Amino acid sequence: MEGLERAGYKDATILEIGSGVGHLHQTLLERGASSAVGVDLASKMIEEARHWAEERRLAERTDYFEGDFMDISESLPDAEVTVLDKVVCCYPDADGLIHSSLSKTKRVYALTYPRNRWYVHVMMGFAALAMKILRSDFRPYVHAPERIENWITADGFDKSYQNHNLLWLTQVYVKTSI
Repeated sequence: MEGLERAGYKDATILEIGSGVGHLHQTLLERGASSAVGVDLASKMIEEARHWAEERRLAERTDYFEGDFMDISESLPDAEVTVLDKVVCCYPDADGLIHSSLSKTKRVYALTYPRNRWYVHVMMGFAALAMKILRSDFRPYVHAPERIENWITADGFDKSYQNHNLLWLTQVYVKTSI
């Protein structure tokens, strides 16, 4: 939120990829964004996001789409602000995901993803093993922050905010060229 506050989202359209139950974009709506689109793979998440939007009186300003963003991105509207909160770690093709989502972004691009540290790789390795044992197709990924930053800046964005904790790296970029 701090990075988005600095970059500005008031009166902006929001696209949240991997929106889950919609907490982040709904909070942005309550604080001044104009409208939001949430995309998630899980129908239960979309169902819950719609429910929360109704409860928070935001339903008229939200739209939800179920599916893999990469498969449905062309049918989605562009947004002034795009958010990927803990989504890049769930996707094997970070390059494709980043470039496709950047193409939908007019002004602000925000993402949180795992730091590239040895202990994060170990944790993700254990998580992947657990998922395999449970016969789940899901696998977590740790992508190189340097590559991600290069893809974003090559698309005309400058980093305006960065913060991290032991596991997560949060970055916000603002478009500087059109």
